[in-house]
Amino acid sequence: MDAHIRAEGWNNWGNAANEKTAYFAEFDSKGAGAKMNERVKWIHQLSKDEAKQFETENFLKGKDGWNPKKSSDKWLEKTEPDWRLVAWRDVFGQQKLWYETDEAARIADQVVLYQKDNVGWEKNIEMSKMLTQAEREKLGREKSNVSETTIDNGATYSQLAFLAKVISGSLRKSTPPTNFPKHKEAFFKGLDYLLSSQYENGGFPQFYPLKKGYYTHITFNDDVMTGVLEVLRGIAEKEEDYLFVEEERRAKAEKAVAKAIPVLLETQIEVNGKKTIWAQQYDEKTLKPASARTFEPIALTAGESVGIVRFLMLVNNPNHKTIEAVEAAVKWFKDNQLKGIRWERRNGGNVVVKDRNAPPIWARFYEPETMKPIFIGRDAVIRYDVSEIEAERRNGYAWYVSAPRELLEKDYPKWKSKVKK
Repeated sequence: MDAHIRAEGWNNWGNAANEKTAYFAEFDSKGAGAKMNERVKWIHQLSKDEAKQFETENFLKGKDGWNPKKSSDKWLEKTEPDWRLVAWRDVFGQQKLWYETDEAARIADQVVLYQKDNVGWEKNIEMSKMLTQAEREKLGREKSNVSETTIDNGATYSQLAFLAKVISGSLRKSTPPTNFPKHKEAFFKGLDYLLSSQYENGGFPQFYPLKKGYYTHITFNDDVMTGVLEVLRGIAEKEEDYLFVEEERRAKAEKAVAKAIPVLLETQIEVNGKKTIWAQQYDEKTLKPASARTFEPIALTAGESVGIVRFLMLVNNPNHKTIEAVEAAVKWFKDNQLKGIRWERRNGGNVVVKDRNAPPIWARFYEPETMKPIFIGRDAVIRYDVSEIEAERRNGYAWYVSAPRELLEKDYPKWKSKVKK
């Protein structure tokens, strides 16, 4: 070490507590800057044996025994690493402390980078993947392209929910990190985007700014609208992750949720005078069920309706209409369950398998007039047997769902006991 190294060697960054929680160590330092007798008292001077644990081979071997001096492509091909970066699909399943880590903040930094100039996000992006400098620069150049910002497939509201967890994690620290302000700014801009996208009647379009086609429809498909409403309700009800949201925006979120509930109630499909469940999309003006892609006709949709019912079950002090909507949907699920079959993947394809011991499942789509399960390929022809549609659609779409089972067995009894009180 040259003489420009200070004699004390280390600094506690203005916080004496760091001297107890951080571990600073040296081994065999030499030169004009290695005045070991003048070092701060709280460092560690390692012995030879202690230093061995930090030798390259030992320090990097991990659980898989990697040796940088002996590694080869063959070793890499046959040896699984003992760690994994957290994928975007898993960012909500981490322990609370994880949201205070540098890794969570790194992903949040990239979430900010992916945010477009209109402060929404595009869909189907692996936002946790480490980016090269060239990729980061490309994203910067493409920020002005806002044609694909959406709430489809979890976009925008999921980014907000994740940023909220990281922001709340930062606030639990004694000193928020330097990237905290940009996370907070991105969150508030994104929240304003969601609030501004809501129709006057309370619904939400799939894409915003509005994009011609079925994208303007009020969309329940893939839990789009209920996903947005869950975030807004979390803000409105001051859930732990959203305590940092100021009162003005909190009140706007509360108003947005209140405006949306009547839409949920009004769009519940009635057949022969009886309320059933919901369709995937609705015309944003007439609130009538509407079709989307060729294989997404007007139909009762079992999967997405579960999300709507669960959302209604969490309404505080539900009125008669809300209770009636839940009860009607639950009855429909009970009446239209399919027994004695499984939906399985065999020999590379999805098939229906007969099994009298199988738990009940539901078709994704039901024909409103007959309550029969329906299936449809890219030719737009409705069929009543899933095996009759082309392999690409049969294997690439969830034609059967099991979510209503948990709704009936767990969620409904819990809600029922609470409503009675």
